[in-house]
Amino acid sequence: MNINDYKGVLVYVEQRFGEVQNVSLELLGKGRKIADELGVHVVAALIGKDIEKHSKLLVEYGADKVLVMQDDNLELYSTEPYTQAMVQAVNSEMPEIVLFGATSIGRDLAPRVSARLLTGLTADCTSLDISEDRMLLMTRPAFGGNIMATIVSPDHRPQMSTVRPGVMTKMERDHNRTGEIVNYPVKIERNKNFIEVLSFEKETEEKQDIQEATVLVSGGRGIGSKDNFGLLYDLADELNGLVSASRAAVDSGWMDHDRQVGQTGKTVRPNLYIACGISGAIQHVAGMEEAELIIAVNKDKGAKIFEVADLGIVGDVQKVLPFVIEEIKKINLTKKVEN
Repeated sequence: MNINDYKGVLVYVEQRFGEVQNVSLELLGKGRKIADELGVHVVAALIGKDIEKHSKLLVEYGADKVLVMQDDNLELYSTEPYTQAMVQAVNSEMPEIVLFGATSIGRDLAPRVSARLLTGLTADCTSLDISEDRMLLMTRPAFGGNIMATIVSPDHRPQMSTVRPGVMTKMERDHNRTGEIVNYPVKIERNKNFIEVLSFEKETEEKQDIQEATVLVSGGRGIGSKDNFGLLYDLADELNGLVSASRAAVDSGWMDHDRQVGQTGKTVRPNLYIACGISGAIQHVAGMEEAELIIAVNKDKGAKIFEVADLGIVGDVQKVLPFVIEEIKKINLTKKVEN
């Protein structure tokens, strides 16, 4: 098959318990921009059971066509049946580009699909662009985040990549967009790689996702200890935000990994990001530099974090934050009285 026979962009739509994940809408937005530049269409592969109701949503967020692939074996995510479904979707649509979210599911599914299609895969991309000769430029951190490598796949199609959640932006939802919705007759073979899920227990504790927060107060090694994170929680409470951390703080056991910001953590885009005791290593900055407003507090005036901050405070976090918290409390109290 000639690589010129492949056309279009295919986005794997990740759903969990019947709910479309935000990263898939972000990828539809990026896929739409790429497709417009190439002059091709965007197809959304919606895989699961009883999930056709989401088809219109995907069209409104940029898809020209939605492949609805439903089967009893697809009710819960399992590697083999989902791999079979995605391979069938690719063979049917012949896209030149296939995008997955770099989630736990995407990181499991994408390499298996690429192996069966005998094509390559670039993982954890932070940027996607199109070259003058229509090739996908897939950029990701390399060598521990010290450089950004741009990778191309000149000889194989489709060009495949996983993209971290929060890196791309959703297009504005258009309720008037129209698209084609196709119920694709997916065929699942129960082969030797097939496993059966006997039961599934959903975590009862409701965890807050830092990627959904509009305000983040983040702490690094400069905080000094786990106990000192109490100040960050106090500040976050006053701002109706969440507390996050750098890798150094997570590695020290001060914060759970799901609250880590950076290349090995999560990419965030809050309206306000307050970096407390964070040096500003490139690995951390890559995960938060798209925040609308960045405020940094660090006693080292030469800290790299000040290079990306909109506002910097040179001082000890333990002395600066109590003052800030008290001032914000006064403002919040005034608002309550006025209301």
